[in-house]
Amino acid sequence: MSGTDRRGRPRLPALRSVLVCILASLLLKGSLALEPSDEDIGRAVQRYGAGAGQRLREWKELLAGNRNEGEMRKLETVNRFFNRIPYATDAEHWGKDDYWATPTELLASNGGDCEDYAIAKYLTLRELGVTGEKLRITYVKLIGANRAGLRDLVLGQAASGTRLAPDTDAAHMVLAYYPEPGAEPYILDNNDNGIRPAAQRKDLVPVYSFNGDSLWLAKELTGRGQYVGAPDRLGPWRDLLKRLNN
Repeated sequence: MSGTDRRGRPRLPALRSVLVCILASLLLKGSLALEPSDEDIGRAVQRYGAGAGQRLREWKELLAGNRNEGEMRKLETVNRFFNRIPYATDAEHWGKDDYWATPTELLASNGGDCEDYAIAKYLTLRELGVTGEKLRITYVKLIGANRAGLRDLVLGQAASGTRLAPDTDAAHMVLAYYPEPGAEPYILDNNDNGIRPAAQRKDLVPVYSFNGDSLWLAKELTGRGQYVGAPDRLGPWRDLLKRLNN
């Protein structure tokens, strides 16, 4: 997430301007070239090594092999697939304060942060036929949890007996799935391989939620929130759209 305090922790106020840009780009979902071509894979291998090609080919296989699965199965498959990618901040991974990776860049470079996971899952699920009305990319405050420790604990990589150290609330992004209008959503989180009902995620306090059509001021994970509108400009996400179509 962009913007940090003196101790390097992400700030929440920067979310508003970022959301306007994200929404505008997602409105153009139908024109995006999501699935990597053989040429894309070749360039990724040249830049990042053979592992990049393997990850991108596995993604193509996921897209081709899961179109006829039930939606919950699609969610589980996509959530686990992208959660394998190691977490890395934009500063350490890209050498930039804020960089919004395409799904191809996330997989090829084998690293990304919370918005990269959530957007990759959103776009992949849309490609698999899940409608935009059922998906909400949601900015939240992650309450009192050490995110790196939480990820290790969830994935079984923490030492036996590990306890999470408390941390200051941090900005975070997850993907929410609504099985039907007005239903309680399920949460897809890069910190958790399980897909849990929102009521079980007491550690998340929503700020905004959005999809390719609308933006809401979120009051609780189990509600739709207050409709804010749709963006009218692209902003810095223009670069991401160009990368998706090149």
